[in-house]
Amino acid sequence: MIERYTVYVVMPAYNEAAHIAEVIRHVPAFVDKIVVVDDHSSDDTAQAVQEVRDSRIELLRNSENRGVGGATIRGYRRALKDKADIVVKIDSDGQMNPELIADLIKPIVEGKANYTKGFRFHDQETLRKIPKLRLVGNVLLSYMIKMASGYWDIFDPVNGFTAIQTNTLKLLDLDRLSKDYFFETNMLCGLYRVQAKVKDVMLPTYYGDEISNLSPLKTIFQFPNRLFLTYVRRIVWHYYIRDFSAFSLLFFAGWVLMLFGAGFGAVQWYANAAKGVLTSTGTVMISILPLVLGFQMILQAVILDIHNVPKDPL
Repeated sequence: MIERYTVYVVMPAYNEAAHIAEVIRHVPAFVDKIVVVDDHSSDDTAQAVQEVRDSRIELLRNSENRGVGGATIRGYRRALKDKADIVVKIDSDGQMNPELIADLIKPIVEGKANYTKGFRFHDQETLRKIPKLRLVGNVLLSYMIKMASGYWDIFDPVNGFTAIQTNTLKLLDLDRLSKDYFFETNMLCGLYRVQAKVKDVMLPTYYGDEISNLSPLKTIFQFPNRLFLTYVRRIVWHYYIRDFSAFSLLFFAGWVLMLFGAGFGAVQWYANAAKGVLTSTGTVMISILPLVLGFQMILQAVILDIHNVPKDPL
């Protein structure tokens, strides 16, 4: 069935002269074109690509560094221009095995998904190979991205081994996607907006002597703020502009009750502390009851959101 589709591989590359040739050599024969985007590397990445004897390679070179997102978007535009059916994005550092592309695109070919992502955390052996700091960071980041994107059933959202149906890619505003390492998360949020079906595919990852360009410290300080804003935009758009449901009512009322309970309790505690008197049981209950009830309503809203993950392909 794969032979019926035009499959492009987009490979963003930044200072990957040591690994990229080997990655290209393992791209399966059914792939029609390999679009390598050299993101203004300072090493011999472009030369390493040109030395690979493969007529499918098309090398695009950025005149300035655009980030992994910017490089990938340029490759996406090239695939859209050529009217490819499926576009696979794979990093050029050798952590992902190109020979598994068939497994990655299988759900798309079978009509079960519009977008697929590699899933690394599926067995003990794979987990032992992942550097501990990177593993902890990825797991924490994954849970935050679940909430921000709305895809609660995706467990490895930061995985860079992905495939997308071009009919779905056309629905996304590529100009609005982040150009840096927030790109993968932005993609998920854009896909949720059009209600595309996203599916995890269990694929191993290999860690060797490659150096990650993503700083864990930068991730800790930058991603949470951006994810919070992304979450707010998603909730407002999906539940208050695009549609209005039980979630909309529960979420809004829950926050109103919680803020009232917290605010009322704080004011009463401060006023009574200044007077040196004890707060009455009735006053405490007026504060506690809205807090508990509001929390329960928000929790129920989150459960509804989890069950609202897009289930059918476009």
